[in-house]
Amino acid sequence: MNDGLRKDLAQALSQAGRPSSDYDLNPSVPLPSNRVLRSAGVLIAVTHAETVVLTKRSSRLKHHPGQIAFPGGKLDPGDADATSAALREADEEIGLRSSDVDVIGTLSPHETVTGFSVTPVVATVPSETDYVPEAGEVDEIFEVPFAHVMDARNYQIEGRMWRGQRRQYYTVPYGPYYIWGATARMLRALADRMTLGTN
Repeated sequence: MNDGLRKDLAQALSQAGRPSSDYDLNPSVPLPSNRVLRSAGVLIAVTHAETVVLTKRSSRLKHHPGQIAFPGGKLDPGDADATSAALREADEEIGLRSSDVDVIGTLSPHETVTGFSVTPVVATVPSETDYVPEAGEVDEIFEVPFAHVMDARNYQIEGRMWRGQRRQYYTVPYGPYYIWGATARMLRALADRMTLGTN
């Protein structure tokens, strides 16, 4: 990774951002005023080869089987914050040691339709990392070019029925990988911040 990209990431994350949500493209869907969100953290790991590390969730999982996701998960009692949770989960899910992760900063929280407030943690990691997928939870670990997910032209808006309503969401397909929903929305949030940071 060239020093310029890391500086651009740091500059982008130093600016004020606004929270994102699975509801961003669905303003007609009312949000319960008394909803209680559970905190979670995910790791947007940018390798020194300028790719982003993603996982394909196991098809045997009860929730979101086979979907593309960042390493991460909900905060456990022993986690100090969302960054700690993201690093712990990345170690558990893909064998990425926290000592190999250079955390740059975080994006604003993202609210999901499943009741989580997810903090995306942006970091750099070595390109030569030997990832180990957690059996039963991760079917595949793969990388997509950072430039691909930072290009707004690669994003599309699609929709499907969910709980009796048509819900729209972002997608950013890459090869055989259908990246959509919250994962695509958080990547788009980073892309927007990077664009603002270079203006």
